[in-house]
Amino acid sequence: MAKTTKKQTRDSHLTDLEKLGGVILLLIYLALIPLCGAAILNWAGGLLGFSIGPALRQTIWFYLLFAAVALVFHRFLFVCAGTFTGSAGRSFQTLGTALIFFYGLNEILFRVTHLLWGHTINLNDTALVSLDLLNAAPAATVLALVVLAPFIEEVLLRGFLFGWLRQHSRAAAYLVTCILFALLHTWAMAGDHFTLYYLLIALQYAVPGLIFAWAYDRSDSIWIPIAAHAAVNALAVWTFYA
Repeated sequence: MAKTTKKQTRDSHLTDLEKLGGVILLLIYLALIPLCGAAILNWAGGLLGFSIGPALRQTIWFYLLFAAVALVFHRFLFVCAGTFTGSAGRSFQTLGTALIFFYGLNEILFRVTHLLWGHTINLNDTALVSLDLLNAAPAATVLALVVLAPFIEEVLLRGFLFGWLRQHSRAAAYLVTCILFALLHTWAMAGDHFTLYYLLIALQYAVPGLIFAWAYDRSDSIWIPIAAHAAVNALAVWTFYA
């Protein structure tokens, strides 16, 4: 009976309204913004009579999505906060384990791909963010990387999509969210030429995708993968500036 109750609790986090909002926001984040986000804001800027640069565009989209995600999933976030505080020891243990495995597995994957194919990008050492954006608006870009992006991506990919798919198939939940996470972080860099080089980068991004999903699956609190994601990005940014 206890096992059934736990499963019902885990799988009943999301309401129908949250699922609908999650689908819309995920489509906006994965498709609308990459494909025509710049055109939309340029059009809006033209109507208002001023130009919107790349740094400002990124900031606007992240703030809009952050607000929308927080509004749609406020109940879910509150439930997860209770789960986090209710088992703080397990939560911090999961967070620490996730970070250890992230850096360990990612380093192993980098060394193997470097040995076999001469792959030179290591996500442990490189922020993989636009230098132009960091130089043009460092404070806004760092805020987006360390706070806004981890919050948006973890709530949508892990809290919403993984949690929804997990009700039907845990394996499918891991597979789909890891693939989407990897593609989300590589197709902008690859452009029209998704070569083996970018496939290797995508494989590296599958590592954090897998670990963040595991952190949510084990803790049942979205705040754990948010914290892990934010810590990884913060260290990457710090490495960039060091």
